[in-house]
Amino acid sequence: MDWRDDGTAIILVVDDDDLVLKTLNVLVSSLGYRCLCAADGIEATEILKKTRCDIVLSDLMMPNMDGIELLKYIIRHHSETDVIIATGYSEKASYADVIRAGAIDFIKKPIDQAELEAKLARALRERHMIRKLEALSLCDGLTSLLNRRAFNLRFPREVERASRQNYSLFLAIIDIDNFKEYNDSHGHDEGDNVLISLADTMKICTRDSVDLCFRLGGDEFAVLLPQTTATQATEIVQRILLRFVESNFDGTTLSIGIVSCIRDKSASILEDITVMQKRADQAMYDAKHSGKNCVVCRI
Repeated sequence: MDWRDDGTAIILVVDDDDLVLKTLNVLVSSLGYRCLCAADGIEATEILKKTRCDIVLSDLMMPNMDGIELLKYIIRHHSETDVIIATGYSEKASYADVIRAGAIDFIKKPIDQAELEAKLARALRERHMIRKLEALSLCDGLTSLLNRRAFNLRFPREVERASRQNYSLFLAIIDIDNFKEYNDSHGHDEGDNVLISLADTMKICTRDSVDLCFRLGGDEFAVLLPQTTATQATEIVQRILLRFVESNFDGTTLSIGIVSCIRDKSASILEDITVMQKRADQAMYDAKHSGKNCVVCRI
């Protein structure tokens, strides 16, 4: 569920009948939600481009773009938004038709306040549970950092966003030096403590709500550093290295490779991020071949 800063969910009501629209606006607002209104599907799509809505409550029969067409658009472009379709008693669409098309629920007009209240509350509660499950699936159980699945989802998005908004983005790949030897001599529980310590160090040394920290697997980690220069990005990962070494885990150090992620629009995003990852991996291996315990930056 996409709660806003004040804890209020946003409901977009779409209906070509002005009186119905005004009535639903008052009704939804009285239930404690923030209500936005659109007179047809096309107007609704423009609102959705600017505002992330939790639920769209849409009439089925509308000119220009009807409720099913709007539903298909939302599924394709705004998967984080759920849709409830409203229909008049004389309209032929069935509950099964609407659910099969991708709506989460169906309500008959004229809309009963108690029924609408129950349906909105259930939809938001289910969305909240889904989001929690999604968050758990993207979290590394040991370190609480984002995991490789999260990296595979977020990296292309961050590259595209940086290109679109014209700011710099750097990717750092971090590998723990001599970790196997430490694990073999101290045991896996102590090895886990090293991984947890590095994760905590990464959280402390990176910028809150700006940088993204990941555990890719084993003793390999990554950081995405948006809106920073090469010098600033290098300073951030050097702080991670120095703070980790100060923890003195019996000879373990870090090898870090860092590269700029400049979008090559002649390639697909998948091809482009694959090249970026290979460059970052190579920079990390160059750090290892340089004697470990260092940062190699490739612009």
